[in-house]
This record gives sequence, C-alpha cells and structure tokens, in this order.
Amino acid sequence: MSSQPLNVAIIGAGLSGLSLAVALQQQNISCTLYERLASPLNIGGAVMLSPNALKILDALSVYPRIRNKGYSFETLEYKDGDGKLMEVYEFGGEAKYGYKGLRIYRTALIEELLEILREQGVKLVFGKKFKRVVEESEDGVKWEFEDGEIGEASLLVGADGINSSVRKYLYPDLTPTFTGGIGITAAVPTSQLKLPPGYHIPVTVMTPHGGFVIAPQEVDGPEVLIGKQKRVEKDHGRAGWDAISADKEALVKFLQQGAENFPDFVQNAVSSIPHGKINVWPFYVVPKLDKLTSEKRRVIILGDGAHAIPPSAGQGINQAFEDVYMFALLLGQADKVDMQEALKFWQEYREQRIAQVLKLNKQIEMRRMTEEEKLKENIPAGSIHEIELSSLYKPDFKKDVDDWVAAKTVAA
Repeated sequence: MSSQPLNVAIIGAGLSGLSLAVALQQQNISCTLYERLASPLNIGGAVMLSPNALKILDALSVYPRIRNKGYSFETLEYKDGDGKLMEVYEFGGEAKYGYKGLRIYRTALIEELLEILREQGVKLVFGKKFKRVVEESEDGVKWEFEDGEIGEASLLVGADGINSSVRKYLYPDLTPTFTGGIGITAAVPTSQLKLPPGYHIPVTVMTPHGGFVIAPQEVDGPEVLIGKQKRVEKDHGRAGWDAISADKEALVKFLQQGAENFPDFVQNAVSSIPHGKINVWPFYVVPKLDKLTSEKRRVIILGDGAHAIPPSAGQGINQAFEDVYMFALLLGQADKVDMQEALKFWQEYREQRIAQVLKLNKQIEMRRMTEEEKLKENIPAGSIHEIELSSLYKPDFKKDVDDWVAAKTVAA
C-alpha cells in the first residue's frame, strides 16, 4: 500500500456499506459512500442479530443505540404439533455469549447507522450509480459512474449486494446460484394467534408436513413474522420472482395450505394476512470465490456480493458485519503489515466462517422440510444432527486480528 493516507470509496449504502463506513471512521480512515438510489434504502422486514454481530456493533458504538429498538430473545424452540419440545436453538444468551439475540427492522438499523455517519461528517452521495472500473494502479483506482463522472480513491469496495456491479470487475460472468428453495413470510398481530398461556416464541412448529416459523418483532413483540419454506424446481429470475411476489393471493393460499395439520394458533395466524406484509425470499448463494480482491488489491468485494447466504439461520447480515469489521481492523494496521498478506488472511478467515454458516443453514433447512421433500432429496434418517453454536457466536475478531498482526510483526 502507498504511504499516503487511505481514502476508501464504498459502493452501496445498505447495511454492509453503512457499517463499513462506521468501522473505517473508528480506524481514522476517510471514506465516501455512493448509493445508486436517490434516497436511503427503505426496505421492509426485520433481521436477526446474533451475538457475533452484536459484539461488533457494540465495538462500533452502534449497539447501545439499537438495543431497545427491537425484540430481544435468547432461544428459538423446535416443537412438534402437540407442543412437545424437540430441540432448542440458541440465538443468544447474556450469561453464555454476552448478548441476547435481537430482531430489529432493517429500517431502524439503517436509520441509526445513517445518523452516526451524519454526526461524524461522512460524505454520502445518493443517486450515483457505479458503472465500471476504469483504471487500477499500485496507488489507487479510478472508476466511472453511469452519468460519466470519474471517481478516484485509494480503494474501491463493493458493498452493493448479491447482484454486485463491482463484482463484475473481478468476475464478469458470475451469477448467483439458486439453491432450489424459497421462503414465504408475512407479518400479523401477535394477538391474532391466541397462543396458549406460556407458549414460547420464537418457535418452529415441526410436523411431517413441514415447518412453520413464528418469530416476534418490534419492541415487546406486538407483531410476529410467520413463514414457511418451499422447494422449487427452477430459478425464475428477477422478473419471475417479482411476478410471484406480486400475486399476493397465491402467497396467502400457500401459507394457509395444510394449516389444518398444525396447532390452532397456526391456523389463527394464517386466517387473516395483510397483503402489504408478505415477502418472497428466493435462496441464492454466490459460488465460492477464489479471490475477493483485485490483483492490485485496490478493488474489494464483501457482504452478499462476496458470499450471499440464504436466510435459513438468520446469519446473512451477521456475516456481512464480520466481513466489514475485520476488513476495517486490518486496514487500520496497513502501516505495520503487508496488505497482500492481510487480505489473504482476511479471505481465508472469512471462508472458514462462511463454510460453517452454510453447513448450519443446511441443517436448519432440512428440519423445515416435509417428509416428502426429505425423501425426494434423499436425506437419510439420522442425518439431522444437534446444532452447536458456541464456535459461531464466541470468536473475538479483534483479538484474532491483533494476534495475526503481532505474529507478522515479530516474524518481520
């Protein structure tokens, strides 16, 4: 890296891009965010934040600002149709992991990150669409926007989602891979369910007909997300998924289908579903990439653009926060270590974490399949093992970076 102070251009002002800007500011690294939309993202739905991400958000002074803006919980239970507890999935725990899990609307999290960046005076440019990298040198990178303007910075980071435009510079022909599954969710008032007294939520109700998910959201849980997953023969593409998403009555019917095989509160949950709160989530992954940086290390991709993760385990945004935080920590050590080695360490570390999450996703998706789907997928009995989460939730990312830097400094 050049001895000149770093300045970073971030393409995409979603959760990955915004949190990266906060993390860079903590390292005293200048940055500018560019977002193709004319205003901040206002996408619906809530995200599940687990201890691995909350530890990062706490280190970035974000957690104290959001902890009371979502629904806190520690466990998600798996129960059969008769209410018998089958398994407990830990999504947090103050005693064990330092944090409860937090389910919070994306918009609430985005608003807090934006406010932090405004307070810090970070430049955000909306209505600016990235087009292509023009030139990359040993000292920096130049790129072009759709309006013809040329930008220049020490580093260009693509935090622009699963269909990343920046990624095309590294992988011109790559497209995300459809996994064959989709999630269909909606939001309804908690009171509509008429839950039995003391019945724990969040819960996945398991029957031979599949799993039905119920997860509280908003502070104190006045609303719940409800949902099911479905196996799908083919990838319908963006236009096809948009058409499926637009057919709200068909989606309602899917959520209601087979409700008689579930407890009364599931039938109550699907009895009245507002069309405005129904979502379709096709499950895509980005194939494992050989590199997340360009040859001259001036263009980097992270978050969903580097490793889109289906939402089965609720780890997509949590892993993006891990990407961002470790990347910023390593950039903050650019005067002490060779950045080619640092970025190699970053990618290898992140690959191990993503592999762990994909394995976890598979275990959870199998739990939610119908018996018919398990037979079709040739899933043998006994292949669904108990889930272990300590290694996912407990890493100390700053210590891991500091230890690596210390080892490299001693070796030098």
